Amino acid sequence: MLKQLIAPVTELLEKVIPDTDERNRLAHEIATMSERHVQEIAKAQLDVNKVEAGSDSLFRGGWRPAVGWICVCGFAVNFLISPIASGLGWDIPQSDTSVMLPVLMGMLGLGGLRTFEKTKGVSK
Repeated sequence: MLKQLIAPVTELLEKVIPDTDERNRLAHEIATMSERHVQEIAKAQLDVNKVEAGSDSLFRGGWRPAVGWICVCGFAVNFLISPIASGLGWDIPQSDTSVMLPVLMGMLGLGGLRTFEKTKGVSK
């Protein structure tokens, strides 16, 4: 899709800039501009994540562990407490795991990336 957007610009460069080397340099610059922008956004988000993770305040850095514990409690109700209680004749409503699962998978995915970084020796 990006090539389709860039093609008209490169055609315009052919009409405006006679020098082939300069035209190719500008076309390459335009083609890689969005990739650099995405990379800069990702780096900025990493900086924010570092500040939040290193925070001593529960209101800034404590939301990640809180979300994790909420997911753990929900799964504990569904797969541990509710089955045991039903065996005793008590009816405990189940948590909606279709809402919790994407959140938990996202958190575990980020944890998996962190483990990958550690095995490659990228992090401390």
